[in-house]
Amino acid sequence: MKKSSILFLQTVLVLVGIVALIIMIRLPLTEGRATNLDLFRIYSDPLILYAYAASIPFFIALYKAFKLLEYIGQNEAFSLNSVSTLRSIKNCAIALSILIILAGIYIRIFHNKEDDPAGFIAICIAMTFVSFVVATAVSVFEKILQNGLDIKSEIEQLQSKK
Repeated sequence: MKKSSILFLQTVLVLVGIVALIIMIRLPLTEGRATNLDLFRIYSDPLILYAYAASIPFFIALYKAFKLLEYIGQNEAFSLNSVSTLRSIKNCAIALSILIILAGIYIRIFHNKEDDPAGFIAICIAMTFVSFVVATAVSVFEKILQNGLDIKSEIEQLQSKK
């Protein structure tokens, strides 16, 4: 893969992380319940704190994707580091989907009876679907990479015996 393509993809990952951080900082300030609250009460809301804690796997996965692109740039795509990185990304996607499901269940059970949680639940369903798709795709890539790594090691063993 060309260095320019890898640099472009790494830049996109950094921009996704920055946009996610901006959304996480700005969204609580514009949310409906926050209009009459001070900054401390806004950011000490249990659901906001949970969202910040649940975002940790997302940012870990972004970092691991960045590292994977570095490995590809160093022509180490078929290495144990790449397989391990893909496994970490898959685990982060699974963890994120579980955390999103838990948030949806929490809102469904404990929401204000005057409030309609349908929008939040719909977002939870969509984000869970996206996380599962990412986990599935990464799992397929991980298996392909592992098979390639196994074939590469078999070829090296055969060549060393000659």
